[in-house]
Amino acid sequence: MTNTTSIAQKISCAIIDDDPFIRDLLVDKLQQYFPEVQVMAIARNGKEGIEKLQESSPDLVFLDVEMNDMTGFEMLSFLPEITFKTIFITSYRHYAIKAIRFNALDYLLKPFDLEELRNAISRFKNQGNGAGKPERIHQALANLTNSDIKEHILTLNTQDGELKIAIKDILQIQGDRNYSCIHLVKNRREVVSKTLSDLEEILDQEFFFRCHKSHLVNILHIHSIPSTFSIQLSSGLTLPVSRRRKQDFQDWYHKNKTA
Repeated sequence: MTNTTSIAQKISCAIIDDDPFIRDLLVDKLQQYFPEVQVMAIARNGKEGIEKLQESSPDLVFLDVEMNDMTGFEMLSFLPEITFKTIFITSYRHYAIKAIRFNALDYLLKPFDLEELRNAISRFKNQGNGAGKPERIHQALANLTNSDIKEHILTLNTQDGELKIAIKDILQIQGDRNYSCIHLVKNRREVVSKTLSDLEEILDQEFFFRCHKSHLVNILHIHSIPSTFSIQLSSGLTLPVSRRRKQDFQDWYHKNKTA
């Protein structure tokens, strides 16, 4: 009888996480259920992670998003190049989950079970070896830098390069299939190749609400609500409020509007 495990393609991996429970859980599950995945390096923080990755060349890295010395994104930014695929490990409540989803990065949510781990490894195998979209990782990092968070900046990649937009300058965003038009103050517009749902994922719900299937509105520029089904912006533009979203919109507005 042929031993399928012995002929299966071997996958080398590294585990970088400051939680000993998660490290031990991953090692145990990988050894027990995924013999083709060989753990070649384990690190307890970002600094150790950098050292381990410079010493080895794993195919796959399980990386904690929030460690005690730096974030997983910051750790990756210190590497001269990313030659492996990354599965981020994070909490659903962590602010980084929006950037991870927005940039289509792979991740495991704590606490994850065997089936979720199996699916993540299966996705890795289906994608093949090689770097895991390093430009997406750098884009996620750009959306998570402390300065951007404090200044409320949205960072996007466009055909013309990196685009930074101040949240306070966004009036509303209008979706059109696979594109979105960002309406800004002073009659400016930016068209980006992101769906409205993509942008809804990453934008802070304290500021933005999807009042209609085609519109995200910024609370900072709501001038008045002339009727149950309309919003007047500071620019004079009127946006529709869909019937099924009207109550949620009213609840959101009264909760988040400034005094």
